[in-house]
Amino acid sequence: MRIIYVHQYFQTPAEGGAVRSYHLAKGMVDAGMEVEMITSGNQKEYDIRWIDGIKVHYLPVSYDQKFGFFKRIKAFFEFSVQAKKLLRKISRPDLLYITSTPLTTGWIGLWAKRKLAIPYIFEVRDLWPQAPIEVGAIKNKFAIQYLKKLEKRIYQNALSLVGLSPGIANHLRQVSPNSEVHLIPNFSDTQVFVPQKKNESLLKKYELESELTIAYTGALGQVNAVAELLGLAHLAQQRGKNWQFLIMGKGKEEENLKRIAKKKCLKNLKFIPFGSKSQVNEILSLADFAWISFAHLPVLKTNSPNKFFDALAAGKAILVNHKGWVYQLTKKNGLGLSFLPGKLEESFSNLENLESDPVRLQQMKQNSRKLAEQFFAKEHAVARLLRVIDPKKFPAITEDEVYILTA
Repeated sequence: MRIIYVHQYFQTPAEGGAVRSYHLAKGMVDAGMEVEMITSGNQKEYDIRWIDGIKVHYLPVSYDQKFGFFKRIKAFFEFSVQAKKLLRKISRPDLLYITSTPLTTGWIGLWAKRKLAIPYIFEVRDLWPQAPIEVGAIKNKFAIQYLKKLEKRIYQNALSLVGLSPGIANHLRQVSPNSEVHLIPNFSDTQVFVPQKKNESLLKKYELESELTIAYTGALGQVNAVAELLGLAHLAQQRGKNWQFLIMGKGKEEENLKRIAKKKCLKNLKFIPFGSKSQVNEILSLADFAWISFAHLPVLKTNSPNKFFDALAAGKAILVNHKGWVYQLTKKNGLGLSFLPGKLEESFSNLENLESDPVRLQQMKQNSRKLAEQFFAKEHAVARLLRVIDPKKFPAITEDEVYILTA
């Protein structure tokens, strides 16, 4: 089977960031499928590279998380136009596997189905246009109406749909009741990320002590609410705690967060440049807790964040700031603590108690690793995807799917 995988922001483990598409595409290749990836890059000309058996087409469409709204829209439109032109030139595939965000990648699927009679599976990573509407990035009522109609058309015309969390999957069923919907969450790389004791040489490298450490590794955008972690760091410093805080990432809010940290004179906080997955693993190896946060909007409760699944594989206890799917998994499986709005004092007290109970803290870390291995290892995700693509050839696995649907 020949598949063209469309992901505007494809990244490899060496580049860091969200590498879901790399692992899924490689899983297809390992299963005997021929896979080509269409993505974008900041180079000035079209380029092709072979990466671990995946033929990757890099279209010259610049994009950066720091782009403003209209510059982002321009990049989305340009990618769609160039991808369509490329699809006319390369050999016809059996199937398109298209992932969002942005939702505009769905234009490619609608066009390919109509013009080239190529079916497509559409994967929904975040709920568009609901997320930018709730954030306030899209306010024009005509734009909202158009995007909601586009969303419905994309879902209804897809061969099947893939959601990354139970909340996303439920939304897909509501918008397109007759569509076949599958759940394939983000996943844990249990080979790259493993539980480790704090390494003395690494502690020295980052000028850290062997004290309770909380790390955030991910995007630094408006919706990530990392300022709440700075609030916790400030409170800890005021109360004389020896706790340490690490932030590794990049995004539009990076400079603002650094200004806040400077204003609050946070001596217990370090910013670390964005890095590869191996560098993320290095930072997590020094942490006791992984901080998982989002802005307090209903749509963001459906998220399936990569950083959470990396932390599970690394055997880290979890601190979560919102009552979404991650909160439910954390609570049900004894992975850590919540830091919900309006409950900072209570949560701080719980964290103090946990600091003085190393046996309980160690159990939380073990629970995280166990959950990663049992339900969220990348091999499970690949197996689910292969079953979606070719259900006759690849056997069904249901026990883990039932679990994550009801978590």
